[in-house]
Amino acid sequence: MLVDQIPVLLHATDTITHAGVTAALRSRPEIRFAEDSDEPAVVLVIVERLNEEARQLLRSLHCAGRAGIVLVAGEVDDSELLDVVGNGVSAIIRRGDATPDTLVRLVKAAAAGEGALPPDLLGRLLSRVSRLQRDVLQPNGWDLAGMSQRETKVLRMIADGLETKEIADRLSYSERTVKSILHDITNRFQLRNRAHAVAFALREGLI
Repeated sequence: MLVDQIPVLLHATDTITHAGVTAALRSRPEIRFAEDSDEPAVVLVIVERLNEEARQLLRSLHCAGRAGIVLVAGEVDDSELLDVVGNGVSAIIRRGDATPDTLVRLVKAAAAGEGALPPDLLGRLLSRVSRLQRDVLQPNGWDLAGMSQRETKVLRMIADGLETKEIADRLSYSERTVKSILHDITNRFQLRNRAHAVAFALREGLI
């Protein structure tokens, strides 16, 4: 039975680790190591610690935005979790828990656009997100999607079919302010027009 192979690009901090992981996964039918000219579906990053060099690598991979990222690290501190996830890492495992079977499972999850974190890391991440929402975003009128309360109100009214003047009257804003709010939303999320903005907000559960 043929298995669809996932092209994987491997980044490791040392040559011994690189050689060991390559040897462990090369025989797996689900994995094909990507050549330099290939377009990888997943990037497998193996580091001992999340130093500045590792963070820079994750940032550059995230900016490229073409592949899922699986991170294997010696340890991940609470303070690093949001930064790691924010840099596009969809799956994390500690080096001590990484086996060939586990790495294949995480690569397949990342290729499918799914996330995977150890239970304790997931719990710590959710706790940190909750504190961020409570202590930073809510007091300043923002939500986790980066949208303010007044932006949400404007989008809801647009979704209800209201014109700019009607929205301005209901919110006691000037028409210029309403247009500026909508302009900020479309620019920030790279949306084309009002309809696209409403569709985006509905799809993301923002309104």
